[in-house]
Amino acid sequence: MKLLTNWLVLDGCSLAVDDVVAVARGGVPVRLAPASLEAVRRSRAFVEALLEGDEIVYGITTGFGYFKNRRIPRSAVEQLQQNLLVSSAAGVGEPFGREVVRAMLLLRANTLALGYSGVRPETLQLLIAMLNRGVHPVVPCRGSVGASGDLAPLAHLALVLTGEGEAEVGGGVLPGAAALARVGLEPIRLGAKEGLALINGTQAMSALGALTVHRAKRLAKLADLACAMTLEATLGSRSAFLPHFHRLRPHPGQQSSARNLLALTEDSALIASHAGCDRVQDAYSLRCAPQVHGASQDAIAYAGGVIAIEINSVTDNPLIFADTGEVVTGGHFHGQPVAMASDVLAIALAELADISERRTERLVNADYSNGLPMFLTEAGGLHSGYMVAQYTAASLVSENKVLAHPACVDSIPTSAGQEDHVSMGLTAARKAVTVCDNCERVIAIELLCAAQALDLRGKLTPGRGSRAALAMIRSAIPHLESDRIVSRDIEKMVELMASGHLLEAVEAACGRLD
Repeated sequence: MKLLTNWLVLDGCSLAVDDVVAVARGGVPVRLAPASLEAVRRSRAFVEALLEGDEIVYGITTGFGYFKNRRIPRSAVEQLQQNLLVSSAAGVGEPFGREVVRAMLLLRANTLALGYSGVRPETLQLLIAMLNRGVHPVVPCRGSVGASGDLAPLAHLALVLTGEGEAEVGGGVLPGAAALARVGLEPIRLGAKEGLALINGTQAMSALGALTVHRAKRLAKLADLACAMTLEATLGSRSAFLPHFHRLRPHPGQQSSARNLLALTEDSALIASHAGCDRVQDAYSLRCAPQVHGASQDAIAYAGGVIAIEINSVTDNPLIFADTGEVVTGGHFHGQPVAMASDVLAIALAELADISERRTERLVNADYSNGLPMFLTEAGGLHSGYMVAQYTAASLVSENKVLAHPACVDSIPTSAGQEDHVSMGLTAARKAVTVCDNCERVIAIELLCAAQALDLRGKLTPGRGSRAALAMIRSAIPHLESDRIVSRDIEKMVELMASGHLLEAVEAACGRLD
């Protein structure tokens, strides 16, 4: 992906997760690379040549799925594609948010830009124009089994190109044709192969995967920050994070987390204040944080690698090899790689939340906190402090344990047994999003409690990173002097985490975290 005068240039093969975020959340506009446009033209010319002959080609001159052997007359080829869209638009449930739909539009355009799908250039250009002009199809989030790709969600997405379906534009929802007209665009009539090319693929699950991986990488750093603050507030030790210790078990994520914890707690007067004390070692949620956080880091990296490949892949069927004169039917639409990666991502995030909640318990429980008041309030009884905040963290962690059950190991055959193994990839990706939301709030609760605890330690200052974090948190959320509605503080903390400002302040103080 190339940045050209504030435009992202789609070439089908170099899109990064950060690019997806920039377009989906940041509104960066997109254009098609000239070489990709030429590849699309060659691919389309080959499809047109096939139509002039008498070959039987799946999805072009035949029906779909179970109806793969039903020959379609030339006169009905265009109707076949429109019928595919309307019949596949069977999604249900609440619609995806705007940023997910924008990511789906981007990923669909990127895969078509590789020039193996047989669409017309004008079809691809309309897809890109919708993205750039803010036409966001209404796409229900449920209905995909992730086998022939995300058929139902992508059908709802593609319908708007033909003037059908609904789209959000300018803050309101309009019928497809009206939404296009609002921004000066006109619907198209699909040609041969185009309906299949638009809905065969993994772009719904991959869009969610890309956005969640981006959030997960940030949460892994924030988990290290929360741990560092808790370590200092509970008068823990840094010795378990020393580099020569971690060289003996060199998992990449473990080493990264240990480096982060050392950097965050550098120059900590709190840790120095109890050097040589009789506490031999800290609890596992502190001492083993690099091993646990690091395993999650490595799992997030694995999921990110899968997503990076998937968003630059051709995932429809059949594929058009114009240069060799081949039409190859296969299974690139099957979502198993993304499904498995999404399940691993959910597990990784669930574990970050799991260990974070245990540290929150150490903060609010005076039996574990080395001298902090019960529930971090100095007026216990009249005030309950952060008592119930820990309940909330426990509730979210418990929910995550259910959601961490893998979806990718399930399969319900569809299309009268033709599609006899499915990935449940979108289910896995949707679960990962929910686990990510829960994890974010669990870590927010630990950060709230750790900041309160550091305040209660008095004049002894925490390390460089923790000190910067405390200052940033206090600029947005005041110290808890007396009971107030805690949920508001949790959501303020989530906003501070999501904005990136908290990490920016921390990294400015102690260096870039791994």
